[in-house]
Amino acid sequence: MKCRTLNTLPHRIFGQISCHFTSFVQPPAVHISSKAIRHNIQTRCLSTSWPWSSKSMVLPKGYNSIPAFHKKLLESKRILAVCGAGLSAASGLPTFRGAGGLWRNHNATDLATPDAFEDDPGFVWLFYAYRRHMALTVKPNPGHYALAALAEKNPDFLCLSQNVDNLHVRAKHPPSQLRLLHGSLFDIKCSNTPKCEYIERNNTADPFCPALSAASEDVEPGQTLPLLDPKHELAHIPASELPKCPECKTGIQRPGVVWFYEPLDKDMLDEIEAWINEDVVDMVLVVGTSSVVHPAAGYAERTRTKGKTSIVTVNMELDTQSKRKMREGDFFFIGDAAVLLPQLLEPVIGKLEV
Repeated sequence: MKCRTLNTLPHRIFGQISCHFTSFVQPPAVHISSKAIRHNIQTRCLSTSWPWSSKSMVLPKGYNSIPAFHKKLLESKRILAVCGAGLSAASGLPTFRGAGGLWRNHNATDLATPDAFEDDPGFVWLFYAYRRHMALTVKPNPGHYALAALAEKNPDFLCLSQNVDNLHVRAKHPPSQLRLLHGSLFDIKCSNTPKCEYIERNNTADPFCPALSAASEDVEPGQTLPLLDPKHELAHIPASELPKCPECKTGIQRPGVVWFYEPLDKDMLDEIEAWINEDVVDMVLVVGTSSVVHPAAGYAERTRTKGKTSIVTVNMELDTQSKRKMREGDFFFIGDAAVLLPQLLEPVIGKLEV
């Protein structure tokens, strides 16, 4: 089925709900999207958008000019950032998006559902315990610190992040100017949601519990961690070895991330919607993702309806669809966000020292 609402919050690889879609003779481009910001749709579905027209691609003049961007930045008051996996990748974190997104020959998206957790909570927890361990072994990169510095300098800056690794938090990004769209690996909640509302913030125990110790092992460079070797047989972890919820005493504690078939936090979405509606958004920074992929696409469309918003993308490649969508006043900088963001934001944040 098609989702008729285009202004939506988005799909992510470890995210929310999906539903079947119709096949076409000339198949459309497919995006997975979640709650519609404008129409308050409460679940995710597959939405479709038809292929771009065959118009010739003419990039806006000065689309990659740093001096021109600096001028626009200094003229901009209200700035929204949407950050994706590319920002975390610059810190050395695996994204599980390349090579089919496999983990021990399992598609990572198949592990990110309530059903998968109910079927084998120990195996799903191993996957997330490994991700927690990896996130704790890396540090925020200069891109995270540059965004945090921009928040300190500009009270009208809001950062939305799809990343669940807590690197924004560790970079001291002001909490009031940060929204973690898909939760955090370091939040722990009860599997009996929504009946039980237990949640623990910023639990950095590594391993989370003794049964998950295999996920916290380290090996010498060049060696393969047994946990990551599909040929290495893992001992089954029964649910009885995982911590129970301290409040309801029946549910199992689980990672505080948003899984497929789960909605994004309604209160958070309402806060974001209110911020966007408050006034014109002068600039949208799209970091480590594409401005034509949700959620960035949804927010770009929403902000453009209220004024002449400049869409500024920092990503490792300039794809064809992004080229076609660019307008005068938009910018695209190709490269590592950890390198580019401190340079791009320097007129406001000064010389970044990390």
